[in-house]
Amino acid sequence: MPVATRPWDASEHLDSAEAIAAYLDAAMEDGDPALIAAALGDVARARGMTQIAKDTGLARESLYRALSADGNPEFSTVLKVLKAMGIRLSAAPAA
Repeated sequence: MPVATRPWDASEHLDSAEAIAAYLDAAMEDGDPALIAAALGDVARARGMTQIAKDTGLARESLYRALSADGNPEFSTVLKVLKAMGIRLSAAPAA
């Protein structure tokens, strides 16, 4: 009898501000722009893409495309999404 599986979805596990911050921090530490965009997409889905779209004034479909692993969002889009999610970027010296 085959084992039933389903794709793992990070957004199902991003249920607290601490979990979201740690997830985004790890993505940013990696430094891959595609990974960062995808991580932002995971967080947006966890928070509710429809609400993020309303808060940013951007189309939901456009956000799904921009915040995917294949997306290439403009920095202004990233900033709007972060603001809508209540997340603040900060700078720290590299170790």
